[in-house]
Amino acid sequence: MSSPPVRASDGDRDRALSELRDRAAEGRLSMETFVGRVDMALRARSRSELDELIADLPHRGRWRRRITDAVSSVSDLTRRVESAWRRPRMPRLALPTDGRTRYVVGRGSGCDLVLADLTVSRVHAELRRDDDAWMLVDLGSMNGTRLNGWRLVGPAKVRAGDEVAFGDCVFLVSAPVV
Repeated sequence: MSSPPVRASDGDRDRALSELRDRAAEGRLSMETFVGRVDMALRARSRSELDELIADLPHRGRWRRRITDAVSSVSDLTRRVESAWRRPRMPRLALPTDGRTRYVVGRGSGCDLVLADLTVSRVHAELRRDDDAWMLVDLGSMNGTRLNGWRLVGPAKVRAGDEVAFGDCVFLVSAPVV
């Protein structure tokens, strides 16, 4: 009597997908082969099916893995340094302190904050005051409104220190100037 095949766990599937992704990034798999094998990995029922998908791939040597990890770390560090260097140079957007509860941002002349950039819609977004908090709302703009890198899909609370982008125009929100 033979035992049934061992069912593939999520961890087994993730390891196989990671191995396929790494080999594709190294140029050892064509895009067509990669996509086909990923599809088979997602449908695999047993651990042996997953093992067959990566069995013909050459094992990465210890040095190659270390070099790849080092390059990845340097790339991540470079991205973080660039972000930190750029952040203090961003123009500031001071939250208003007067009694109004709505400020419209856009390219149109009727807006409260006019941005003369073609990536900004005529009526792009609005800042609304709810109680003591400011909310940022995208008004159906073509290029979107982002808060801390995330595109808005609904109202979001804005605080000092947040990064707000209207199209390609990026601002650092600062505390209200009294």
